[in-house]
Amino acid sequence: MLVLVAPGQGAQTPGFLTPWLELPGASDRIAAWSDAIGLDLAHYGTKADADEIRDTAVAQPLLVAAGLLSAAALGDVKPGVVAGHSVGEFTAAAFAGVLDDTAALRLVRTRGLAMAEAAAVTATGMSALLGGDPEVTVPHLEKLGLTAANVNGAGQIVAAGTLEQLAALEADKPEGVRRVVALKVAGAFHTHHMAPAVATLEEAAKELSPAAPVTRYVSNKDGQVVADGAEVVARLVGQVANPVRWDLCMETFQELGATALIEVCPGGTLTGIAKRALPGVATVALKTPDDLDAARTLIAEHAAV
Repeated sequence: MLVLVAPGQGAQTPGFLTPWLELPGASDRIAAWSDAIGLDLAHYGTKADADEIRDTAVAQPLLVAAGLLSAAALGDVKPGVVAGHSVGEFTAAAFAGVLDDTAALRLVRTRGLAMAEAAAVTATGMSALLGGDPEVTVPHLEKLGLTAANVNGAGQIVAAGTLEQLAALEADKPEGVRRVVALKVAGAFHTHHMAPAVATLEEAAKELSPAAPVTRYVSNKDGQVVADGAEVVARLVGQVANPVRWDLCMETFQELGATALIEVCPGGTLTGIAKRALPGVATVALKTPDDLDAARTLIAEHAAV
């Protein structure tokens, strides 16, 4: 059984969209999406520097567009399960047919702008902790005033909070944690700092007409399969200020019988976690179009299983 997943913020790198725009029809699709959301996706995906694409209002729609574009290049793929990490949940909602591509991009554009505005109130950020035991790490983070914003499994937790709190974490790592790595994000996402963005998204979501998922959609909130389109959208809205439980998503993949996992562009992060947490599950990360053949082979072998 094939799982199709989409990465979250921090996966972007300068110029990562460039080779994808060489595919037939890709530039036209990106241009149409750019017009729809008022953001030059081609510029940011090909010419912008790391600081420009670190901007939350830019990074989020750029990542969703890249995921949709790379998935379309695979052809008519029918995964058994779809899921996304953080903003990748919007990409997954489009994969599942809950929202069309343009609606997903418009909503995520609103999300990015609202989260950037919320992040500007206080200097905040996120850092990945490598190693350690969650039962030890999470209480330690709480002691420092930090939130375990992403519980990713395979020994990785992402802490979020003020820059002062993150600096204290660098100086006082939880027992067993090998490294603390600052992420390329501009705020403490999936924490109470993002509460103002939730209200903005709630208003924007009222304009949507979500459809029931045509593919099993696994939610970051609790790793559960969500079968109602309106509930998927409600969870997309609420997850802005709630922790991402990717560990529970992977447990569900296992329970549903996952045998292969493809991560859409810019792939790498989620497949890296899967290699450690889902032994025996074949993986392909779509980084450039050169990875499409390997992904298609995986689809042929696992999509109908």
